[in-house]
Amino acid sequence: MIGEAARGSDGPSNIWEEFMTVTPNKTAQVSRRSFLRKGALGAGVTAAGGLAAPAVLAQSPIVVKLQTSWPASDIWQEMAQAYADRVEAMSGGRLKVDVLPAGAVVAAFQVMDAVSDGLIDMAHSVPVYWYGKNKAASLFGTGPVFGGSADTMLGWFYAGGGKEFYAELMDTMGLDVEGMLGFPMPAQPFGWFKNEVAGVDDIKGLKYRTVGLAADLMQSMGMSVAQLPGGEIVPAMERGVIDAFEFNNPTSDSRFGAQDVAKNYYLSSYHQASESFEFLFSKSFMEGLDPDLQAIMRHAVEAASTANSAQALDQYSRDLQKLGESGVTVHRTPDAILSAQLEAWDALIPQLEEDEFMKRVLDSQREWVERVTYYTLMNSPDYQLAYEHYYPGKLAL
Repeated sequence: MIGEAARGSDGPSNIWEEFMTVTPNKTAQVSRRSFLRKGALGAGVTAAGGLAAPAVLAQSPIVVKLQTSWPASDIWQEMAQAYADRVEAMSGGRLKVDVLPAGAVVAAFQVMDAVSDGLIDMAHSVPVYWYGKNKAASLFGTGPVFGGSADTMLGWFYAGGGKEFYAELMDTMGLDVEGMLGFPMPAQPFGWFKNEVAGVDDIKGLKYRTVGLAADLMQSMGMSVAQLPGGEIVPAMERGVIDAFEFNNPTSDSRFGAQDVAKNYYLSSYHQASESFEFLFSKSFMEGLDPDLQAIMRHAVEAASTANSAQALDQYSRDLQKLGESGVTVHRTPDAILSAQLEAWDALIPQLEEDEFMKRVLDSQREWVERVTYYTLMNSPDYQLAYEHYYPGKLAL
């Protein structure tokens, strides 16, 4: 670099010209890490020569462009911001995460491709949103439950081989993406219906919004399924495009106005009972960061996961209470429908296992759930018994 600085008029005269000069057949892209390192060194050389160096060159934060799959008003946008806040704090301001809502750069279901193509550096989404690219995506959060919760399946991702399967799928698809999961979500409600439903006959023929393998599941149970992003659900309900829907939780649902188009809200379901957020990183972008900043980007997922879980327990429960007070009838999904969902999964799984990769993933999940959930169920006391002891008559079952 010192030699370059001493070059004559044939070469760039300063650090800015060096980065702005592009020769034919030479990539014009320079990593942010390379830029900052050269900038810091160039500033030192200039200072040694007695000239004032622009301090901002070494101090400017690296901006991480993150787009979510959520509307700006959704609580999940706040949860994505919780990740950004932790990255910025742990990096001492060396990283600045610009959190954008769905549609800012690409549509909600297109963030995976946008990360891989370098349009954005990172995305905050769920694997099921790229189900259209490969059905196996749905196994990383919205596949068959086998008796395990979202906590169980997040454990499988990190300790049971799931992350390796996920990376294999990314490589097979040729995506320049590294992904991590965080925030094990409470089981998603069966959803919103205009009329009460007591059994499978009551849902047959209904036009229903869901996503991923849940769409295959509900289709097999006699529903007509539309896969829509969250922001399109209520308008579709108002236009009669759908008759019923699920999204995810009482807070998100109430914020986009679910209670304005339906009054029967059914909690508990096996259609999406083990989902987590997906944090998608551009591999090329990550490789351009110093190792400590890479570590911060990854470990902040774990920190945000804990914060998101606490926020969800607080806000979801508050908003469910408000829905009940505003005229919405809150139900638990009837056992007849839950049993039918399990039977529908039983019929769907052999079809999925015709794909060699999906068969290996499902085998791994079953083995993990059999062992881990046995421990969990044997070890857990009956929380419902304790709840009814202290709050008798509160549960509407």
